[in-house]
Amino acid sequence: MIEAGSLIRSLSGRPAARNFHTFVINEIGHGIVTGQFPVGSVLASDAVMMETYGVSRTVLREALKTLEAKGMVEARPKVGTRVTPSNRWSFFDPQVLSWHFYAKPDARFFESLFDVRSALEARAVRLAAERRTAEHVRLMKYWLHQMELADGNLEALGLSSLEIHRAVAESAGNALLRSVTGIVELTLALALKSLDDTTRNDYARATLAALTELVAAIEKGAPDAAAAAIDTVVALDNARATTLL
Repeated sequence: MIEAGSLIRSLSGRPAARNFHTFVINEIGHGIVTGQFPVGSVLASDAVMMETYGVSRTVLREALKTLEAKGMVEARPKVGTRVTPSNRWSFFDPQVLSWHFYAKPDARFFESLFDVRSALEARAVRLAAERRTAEHVRLMKYWLHQMELADGNLEALGLSSLEIHRAVAESAGNALLRSVTGIVELTLALALKSLDDTTRNDYARATLAALTELVAAIEKGAPDAAAAAIDTVVALDNARATTLL
């Protein structure tokens, strides 16, 4: 599992807490997505990987089972562990998504990411406008205030924005729509990665304004206005992320 917000925290170079199991999963998964271990290639033997990563056979086997469950590798008798084609990967898995942050930017993949995010969040905000509670709105307003206080700090800005999206997904009352969080975090992290001293403040102001409109629309129970606001938010992140291409 990957903790929500860990990808955004990595922008500041803050190391994530890890254990041997997650370390091996991340090393191999990252290597597959970035092409270090190409599709169709066979991973090194257990003995070599145990020495490379400094782990026991039990830890290595558990890590490979996790990657197999994500559709990224398959173990074959007398062949070894082979990297599977990307069309078998579990792209809604937050960990799989997070590894794509480090991969070479790909226009078609970016387009797919934002298409899915736009569709899912459009539905989520409409449901949120119908089902939100006072506590949901209070939480959204709290994180809006934290965005105001971010003052150019990318990590604080990104985490506050992400928490608003998470609160919206929660208030929608649809457990499956909560799966959008991983996509939101990756697209948001890509947008933040593109920023520099000349673009940071404009992006922060525009995003805060759009999210403020979103929260106001949800509080008023106005689904059309909420959908229009989230379209603006997604478009802002899309415009920034595509500058990485």
